[in-house]
Amino acid sequence: MRANRSIIYLTILVALVLQIIPMPQGVDAYRPDWVLIILCYWGMALPKRVSVGVAAICGIILDLLYGTSLGVHSIALAIPIFIVNANCQKLRNQSMAQQIIAILLLSVVHHLCIYWVQYWVMSLEFRWSLFWPTLTTIILWPWIFWLLRKLRRQFNVA
Repeated sequence: MRANRSIIYLTILVALVLQIIPMPQGVDAYRPDWVLIILCYWGMALPKRVSVGVAAICGIILDLLYGTSLGVHSIALAIPIFIVNANCQKLRNQSMAQQIIAILLLSVVHHLCIYWVQYWVMSLEFRWSLFWPTLTTIILWPWIFWLLRKLRRQFNVA
């Protein structure tokens, strides 16, 4: 049972590493929201295991890794994961196209929360390029969903 739960934390750790891995300047603007994708999947599949608290902890870790103000990513991850947990049954029963739209909206909420908090802290100016990662996030969602579902079933994660 304990080894099964470790799959969840291992995938979150991989997402954190992918989130901070150095990328070329031109490609970095399109970096998918790896942590958000992984947390959304686990929040849909196992809402009692991956909830707002796990999202907040991942956000604090991202704040420490990025060097941003403490709580920026925590708030930005907690809000979409709260929405996922509150609607996990509806999201699970939707088609892949509908899930992609939901992930698109959750990613937009995530980036708007980051912008909003950074605007109040540092008077950050709004740029439309802020939303480029949402495109790569929704492109990756079906593959990440199927990969994590296969891992969950193979290792009987519950």
